[in-house]
Amino acid sequence: MELGNLTGSSEFLLLGLSEEPELQPLIFGLFLSMYLITVFGNLLIILAVSSDSHLHTPMYFFLSNLSLVDICFTSTTVPKMLVNIQTQSKVITYAGCITQMYFFVLFAGLDDFLLTVMAYDRFVAICHPLHYMVIMNPRLCALLLLVSWTMNALHSLLQCLMVLRLSFYSDLEISHFFCELNQMVQLAYSNTFLNNMVIYFGAVLMAGGPFVCILYSYSKIVSSIWGIPSAQGKYKAFSTCVSHLLVVSLFYGTSLVVYLSSAVTQSSHSSATASVMYSVLTPMLNPFIYSLRNKDLKRALKRFLGMAVMKGPLVLGLKKCT
Repeated sequence: MELGNLTGSSEFLLLGLSEEPELQPLIFGLFLSMYLITVFGNLLIILAVSSDSHLHTPMYFFLSNLSLVDICFTSTTVPKMLVNIQTQSKVITYAGCITQMYFFVLFAGLDDFLLTVMAYDRFVAICHPLHYMVIMNPRLCALLLLVSWTMNALHSLLQCLMVLRLSFYSDLEISHFFCELNQMVQLAYSNTFLNNMVIYFGAVLMAGGPFVCILYSYSKIVSSIWGIPSAQGKYKAFSTCVSHLLVVSLFYGTSLVVYLSSAVTQSSHSSATASVMYSVLTPMLNPFIYSLRNKDLKRALKRFLGMAVMKGPLVLGLKKCT
């Protein structure tokens, strides 16, 4: 292998989930299907929320932003993978790899932060219902969103700048379907001690911090629900949190599976397979979880789809008249 500091013209090879030629059509079809479901499912939620004035509340504001982030999160990795399979090329440029890494870390962190903000929203709604609209005012919602974007953009930039100082083999093969931060650091031949410290510190601050906030919010929510005298009141209060709890469990559960699989097996391919769970599967399932458990959102989706169906024949009729 040739050594050297890589420039923007250098290239890496993404080996993907499998190098078996007979599996490539299956992988392509499976990931294309999951990607389309993710994009259309999350896009439907965004359109349904924006088209229904009854859903112009803090909870649905953050939900629509979560859907947007999920689309961007999946679009960071899957389209490149599909193009590589279709063109039978595994090449990604060094600049492309750094760019992909930046947006992957950015949108993964935003997912985490938005879930934390949504947990705070549920905490205010259940523990302080009379002051909910005062506390969760539009200014605070915009500020929470701005802080989430700013902190994750800076964190992602820091991680990428730390990778830029490393040296790699010029014909490096990456046993993954995207440029994953930890694996890129492990594949460098220069000293990575400082990089590992920054990654661990970032993980504690940017993932552990939000997780603690979520746990604290739900500890307060549970104690507040426990104090409600009627069983019906308890059920009604808890039902508003079920969808969010499922999404949080799915996000952190799959992330934990990825960490354990990479720590136990030390296999790059098993780590890549496990990464599919939180980078592709979780964004795809989120719209189903929120829409199936939420009557207001289901009603808005039906209304939006009904409007779309009605507009179709109307547009065709106007075209015939002209």
